[in-house]
Formats: sequence, structure tokens, C-alpha cells
Amino acid sequence: MKTLFVVCLVTTLGLSMAKSAQQEGSPEAAKIAREGAQAAKDQDWNKAIERFRKAAEIDRKFTQNLAIAYQQRAFSYAADQRFQDALNDLNESIKVNPRDARAYEQHAAIEMKINDYDKALADYGEAIKTNPGEIKYHLYRGYIYELRGDLQNAMADTDAALKINPKSKEAVERKQRLEKIQSQTAPPPANATPVAAPPKKKP
Repeated sequence: MKTLFVVCLVTTLGLSMAKSAQQEGSPEAAKIAREGAQAAKDQDWNKAIERFRKAAEIDRKFTQNLAIAYQQRAFSYAADQRFQDALNDLNESIKVNPRDARAYEQHAAIEMKINDYDKALADYGEAIKTNPGEIKYHLYRGYIYELRGDLQNAMADTDAALKINPKSKEAVERKQRLEKIQSQTAPPPANATPVAAPPKKKP
């Protein structure tokens, strides 16, 4: 299984949004947002968050930039093994924009790193609610279920992934693996003929 912590955040997104805001809305907010975008480009996450928060207070259209800046800083924290700081920033990102599935995905990935599987399952569930057509969320959640020995739910997520992409190599291989495990652990049918014991040899 590939590492779960593979969320790649594009630092130029805030800049493109700031450029589009020049055409309408508050010029002051757009200016502050451009400063935030430059700070994000320089990986100065503290300044980026401060600038985007200020811009969002003036013009709500910049809340997405603020949410992304929190995600970027969380990614940086996680890379430094500062997992609780990363989770705190992702909580803030979700508060700002609860419809961004990437924040839930990143949150769950960190929880996997610290073996908090219950919370990771819940976060992947939220990601799926927000973006049900994203195959990787089903695969990740199915992977956790498989780790925990919950074959029924693991198979359900695998089948959901195959509905999205029937040719997914990872989903196909997991389904085959799960079916093999199920066949090995399944009890014999109720009407199965018992195997007779071999006759005892006469002394």
C-alpha cells in the first residue's frame, strides 16, 4: 500500500484566486490576498495565514485561500513530525471550509501515521460524503478496514472503488485478496456432508 500521506497542495492556487479578485470585489482584500499568495509561494505559512485571514474578513471569497494556507502549514508540520500541530491546523481549515475533502483526507492520513484508526475512518467517511466520486478515499478507508480485519466493510469500499473505476489495479487486487481470505475463513455450509474419519486399524 502506497503511503497515505500523499496530499500535494498547490501553492499557486491562492495567487490565481487573488488575481481573479482584481476584477471584482474589494481591491484592499485583493491586495492583502496577493501578499498572502506571495508568502505561501515563499513557504512563509504564518504570514500567509495572517494575510488570508485578513483578506477573508474583508471579502468572504478569500476563505478558500485561508483554508488552503492552513492545509499547507499542516503539511509542513507533518513533514517535521509535528503531528498535533498539523491536526490543529487542519481542524482550522475544516472550520473555514467544511466542504473541502482534501482537508479531511490530510487529517485522516496523519491519524493513520499515529495509529488513530477510528478517527481516520471517520475522516475518510467525511471525505467520501464531500466527494463520493474520488476513488482513493474508498481505497484508503477500505485499507483501514482490512487492517482491522473488518472484511465486510473492506469489501464494500473496494466494490465502491470498482464502480468508480473497474480497471483500478489496486481495487482489483484487493478484491481478489479479500475474496481469498473470506474463502479461507468461511464456515462450511450447514448441509455439507461431514468427512468420515478413516477406519481404525485392527491391532
